[in-house]
Amino acid sequence: MSYTTEQNKAIVSRFNHECIEQGLATSFEELLAGDVVNHSAPAGRPNGKESFSAFLNGVLRKGFPDCKVEILEQVAEGDFVTTRKKITGTHTGEIMGIAPTNRFVEIQVIDMIRLEDGKYKEHWGQTDFLKSFELYNAGSQTSLSCPRSSIPCLPA
Repeated sequence: MSYTTEQNKAIVSRFNHECIEQGLATSFEELLAGDVVNHSAPAGRPNGKESFSAFLNGVLRKGFPDCKVEILEQVAEGDFVTTRKKITGTHTGEIMGIAPTNRFVEIQVIDMIRLEDGKYKEHWGQTDFLKSFELYNAGSQTSLSCPRSSIPCLPA
């Protein structure tokens, strides 16, 4: 089945709201191809389906359980959808060894998704996750000092 660019954009929007904001396991299953590749996964770490849930549920939603996604722009061509968005939330859970600060954080993200048969097939992403978190964590005795290879990236 062939999908229109508008349908593809709707699939990516759905992923953002159901998977990132709500962490719905059924949506992960419905929206990720079995052989999806996360090109933004850290070197040496899994880059398949499990990488999406591991970061979104094990890091992002754990640290920011009230996270919200605001899609700022989407551009689609063929099977590709690029999304510029911001993710906001309050740091009320431990994240990468840092105790909750109860500070509000805003993370800027740009993702590119290739869809196949209405499912995520490939993902590339750029985010200011660590920069934003360190900025909002300024003044804390703990700091994030992660080598580039361990920086996670958010799927769109």
